[in-house]
Amino acid sequence: MSLMPAGPPRAEPGTTVVEATERRLPLDYYMLLTKPGDRGPAAAVEGIVVEEFTRHADFSTAGLDSAGWTPSGADWWSSASFSQSMRTDREVLDRVVPASRKRAESVYRELGGGQLPPEAVLRTYFRDHQPIAAAPPLRLGPAHPPPGFHERRVYRVLFAKDLREDQVESLRTLWQSTGDGAPRPPGSVVTGYLDQGGDQFVWVVRRVGREVAWCLDVTVLLRDDSSAAVSATLHELTNVMRQHGLVPAMTDRFS
Repeated sequence: MSLMPAGPPRAEPGTTVVEATERRLPLDYYMLLTKPGDRGPAAAVEGIVVEEFTRHADFSTAGLDSAGWTPSGADWWSSASFSQSMRTDREVLDRVVPASRKRAESVYRELGGGQLPPEAVLRTYFRDHQPIAAAPPLRLGPAHPPPGFHERRVYRVLFAKDLREDQVESLRTLWQSTGDGAPRPPGSVVTGYLDQGGDQFVWVVRRVGREVAWCLDVTVLLRDDSSAAVSATLHELTNVMRQHGLVPAMTDRFS
């Protein structure tokens, strides 16, 4: 996994990331399975869902856009209620599998859709925006950053679905969070660390909500007032969790 891509330009207060830059982050893709819980490589797919979170300037979640396609339909459809069910309805969750764009292109072609439209075109199918309520950032941890840093932030990314033990081990291996002799924070399952040009990111994966969901808690220490690296790094960390089977629900900021 690479965590080094350049982030988008810094947004002005009160705007969203997608409003502040032409270089949008990639869309999220999901396969809609015919048979719930089918994990096999030849699992039958009956549709594709494409999503994009809209963000506040600090990268916390503002809302969610989505579009879906099935070969039986005449065109792409957009439904905020379906996006919500992907995170709250167990039946729907059992039929949803995160995927890469390459996988979506292959499935779209196999199901008779032809060439999957570019992401700029897919965004035009977002017609039913789902706002996500946000509160002012809560204070979690010290009010001031440690010496040498300009700002300290704490984010929590919430996920639906569950991680199997092999997926947890894969995350530990990927982020090299075991075997170093350092104790993990209480309640954590996986930990990781990144120094991004002097900005530091420390993250913890743990269960939340009486073990019905998962979260990724990320502490960010910024060297100066530029937060360009935050959006790209948080997006990539979230995408790694998606690649391990989880469905992101929202990103909240605690400080």
